[in-house]
Amino acid sequence: MTRRVLVHHDTDELMRTVAGRVIRTTKRTLDSKGSMNIVLTGGSVGIGILAAIAAASDRADVDWSRVHFWWGDERWVPDGHADRNEQQARDALLDALDLPEGNIHPFPASDQGLDLDAAAERYAAELAAAATTDGGLPHFDILLLGVGPDGHIASLFPDRPDLVDASGSVVAVRNSPKPPPERLSLTLGAINSAERVWIALAGADKASALGLALAGAGRYQVPVGAAEGRRKTVFFVDGQAAAEVPEELIVSEY
Repeated sequence: MTRRVLVHHDTDELMRTVAGRVIRTTKRTLDSKGSMNIVLTGGSVGIGILAAIAAASDRADVDWSRVHFWWGDERWVPDGHADRNEQQARDALLDALDLPEGNIHPFPASDQGLDLDAAAERYAAELAAAATTDGGLPHFDILLLGVGPDGHIASLFPDRPDLVDASGSVVAVRNSPKPPPERLSLTLGAINSAERVWIALAGADKASALGLALAGAGRYQVPVGAAEGRRKTVFFVDGQAAAEVPEELIVSEY
């Protein structure tokens, strides 16, 4: 899989660029089929992208009622909690769209009467119920990812083979190195089933992880290096995060 890195002047430009690509790709995809699936991410850049979609003038060009939204991972906290990726996404974008509630597919929350393992099983079952592939997953047209300074994606952390090599579609995460300690995450296999994996990151603290990933570091050292879309894998970064990217991987256009 060929990877490309698009470098932006600053974080705001990066978020606007990705937002525009989400809008245009969604419109183009819906021109050719009845519905589509987008996987969302959290973090300041991920939520900033959603806010930029909400603010975009061409947002209304998309029939959002035909788009289903999923999540790459979630913190194991109560429903409506400010730390939930779902809640942040609703606040930034989803509540502003004309969406049937059935198009929103959040991970279970900690106050919904399930333990962590049962919650993982329930989300895997929901994915399977919407499956259009032999792998028991929906067809993910766009999957957005953020990256931690340690190189983690979703809630798949470095030096955790139990997470990075997890089978199936969803993994229950315990003893996370960043709070909260319990989380739910798509597996690497589920992530890599996506047609397009778009990875957005900004800041000097991400430069080392990105450089290692693009240099071929192992999946346990920097899990982001193992993320690959079936059709395209694109890194959207700012200048600071691109400090250690090989020049030959930087492109000016998608």
